[in-house]
Amino acid sequence: MGNVGFAILMAGYMRGATPSAGLRLWMWARLGIGVSQLAGWARPLLGLPLLGSLEGIGWILAVALEMAAYCVFFGFTRWGRIVSPVTGLSCAIVIAAGAAGATHAQLSALVASVVALFAAAMAWVLLRRRHASLLQRIIGVNDALFALAVAAWASSTLQGDGALDRNVAQQAAYLTGYLLMIVNGFGFLLLCKQKDDSRMAHLATTDCLTGLPNRHAFLERAEGARQAAQRQRQPLALMMIDIDHFKQINDRWGHASGDDALVVFARTARQVMREHETIGRLGGEEFAMMLPATGLEAAVQAANRLRLAVRAATVITSGPSYTMTVSIGVVVLDPNEDLGDALARADHALYAAKREGRDRVEIGDPLRRRA
Repeated sequence: MGNVGFAILMAGYMRGATPSAGLRLWMWARLGIGVSQLAGWARPLLGLPLLGSLEGIGWILAVALEMAAYCVFFGFTRWGRIVSPVTGLSCAIVIAAGAAGATHAQLSALVASVVALFAAAMAWVLLRRRHASLLQRIIGVNDALFALAVAAWASSTLQGDGALDRNVAQQAAYLTGYLLMIVNGFGFLLLCKQKDDSRMAHLATTDCLTGLPNRHAFLERAEGARQAAQRQRQPLALMMIDIDHFKQINDRWGHASGDDALVVFARTARQVMREHETIGRLGGEEFAMMLPATGLEAAVQAANRLRLAVRAATVITSGPSYTMTVSIGVVVLDPNEDLGDALARADHALYAAKREGRDRVEIGDPLRRRA
């Protein structure tokens, strides 16, 4: 009933959450395990031996769905090539064993071996990830303990050990299974919520067209870099960048072509910038870039590298391809200068570059001290 309850809980969660194929598979896996357990409970009460085989097949299909849920959640695209054949083969073996006259205990041990195999595989999926979260590791360890306990129970049953050993192994398997139902049930829901929250945070801070930080995210990072530069007494350079004649690109080739130009610029900028530098889209065809620990001369060199790289890039469209140029204004923050003042100086330098003919780099005027 606990597994069926989890399936209902997940169904309710999915009604108001982002559609998730992994969570949907997990829900059906929980429901399948619950129904299989109910079949095992009802078998001796109803006196229907057929329920024993259905219980075993249900367990195998359910844990296969659970394995598939992990694979879908973590983006494994070829999981079906392994999970499907193993599932089909396991079901065939259980059916053949039942037809050959295997006892219910033997069939249960056989199914338990398959369940342990899938549980171990799930633990491997969760624990092998280099940057696995603490939640993923907790679920992975829980799967590993369940796999060991169920494997020990299956082994003691098939080898015909003493009744005490089988009972102890069976109790350990039930205990870890109960823990698995609670920890992994809530754990998978929390994993899905973490993924949804991460996706929402990404959407809130990323420009959907170029994949660069949006205005809010860039200004927030730039302010953090400004404060760090003040503490460490290091220079911080800023650039304001604008694609030349962008309106003409839209008018001549269409807005879709203008979007292509923005994407090509963003890709080109990523290729020439250093790892610790950040570029963001402030709006339209206007971008800003910050260069920590960079003086004016190095910043001008970086700006020219970017300018030449953009000029050499080709925007490929459904019509004729074309190239573009950018104008750039460069400043280095004065000690204790506000970020807004520095961006305004870089913006003035940018418009000076446009007045001087575009496709050029201009240095901003020094900061005017307030009286």
